[in-house]
Amino acid sequence: MSSVKEEGKDRVIFVTKEEHETPSNAELVEEDPDDPYEERGLILPSGEINWNCPCLGGMASGPCGASFKEAFSCFHYSKEEVKGSECLEQFRGMQECMQRYPELYPQEDDKETQGGPSEMDPSKQDSAAEPTTTPTPAAPVQDSIPSPASSAPADTPPPPPSNSSASG
Repeated sequence: MSSVKEEGKDRVIFVTKEEHETPSNAELVEEDPDDPYEERGLILPSGEINWNCPCLGGMASGPCGASFKEAFSCFHYSKEEVKGSECLEQFRGMQECMQRYPELYPQEDDKETQGGPSEMDPSKQDSAAEPTTTPTPAAPVQDSIPSPASSAPADTPPPPPSNSSASG
């Protein structure tokens, strides 16, 4: 016989081996294709934005939810050649709102520097200008394709033309 135990928000159901092996007789309810709250991804079959999509990460709610919806809707429904080019004011408004709530909407730079100094440590400034001395292989193996790390840097100037003579 099964037993149910409530643990806070969770409900734990213990079943016997026989109950576990018995096929379920639960009837599944057919999905309603018009249910706007059913998770169907970002864009609903109607072409509308699914503001309940977990892929939005809660951006549609909160203190800047309205400005996010306005900017995102403008971009989604944009018919311009450069999609969203007419939405700059809406995105600017959203950005200004998010800057008023940095604890809720941290900027990407803030995420990278959290836990560390916000400015470069003066003792590291000299070492930042010097190249690192990580060992590199002397020559690539003939049978292998060189990796991008072992190819010449993009800022290396091309060799001088071989047909020009050097005149002092």
